[in-house]
Amino acid sequence: MINYLNEGFSIEKLTTELSDKNTEFYFATLDNNVIGYLKLNFGQSQTELQDDKALEIERIYVLKEFHEKKVGQVLYEKAIEIAKEKNADYVWLGVWEENPRAISFYKKNGFVEFDKHIFKLGNDEQTDIMMKLKLK
Repeated sequence: MINYLNEGFSIEKLTTELSDKNTEFYFATLDNNVIGYLKLNFGQSQTELQDDKALEIERIYVLKEFHEKKVGQVLYEKAIEIAKEKNADYVWLGVWEENPRAISFYKKNGFVEFDKHIFKLGNDEQTDIMMKLKLK
């Protein structure tokens, strides 16, 4: 986990992501504090499919104390709004197979499973379920 955090959230990596024209970040705040965020990828910046007619939700992260406060739903709705503005045919994402809460959330919002891929967390190989929501 430490390696993942050091590599995936280093200043250099975040700077690159923030300056990528095909990546957008949105933040949920409460009393001027960030309580969650959304990361969207388009085109060649998508982590897997890189389909110009798709939008990837790479991350919806919410602080644990706000999990039951609909913050994730608001961020999700923002992602769908952006996807429609960009005229995407579908939205896709990967979710860890051991995260039933997130899988349930996406299924409740109309996503269906379409594939799996391996996500490496250090030396540990974990399986992500790839899910898709057709907009058209």
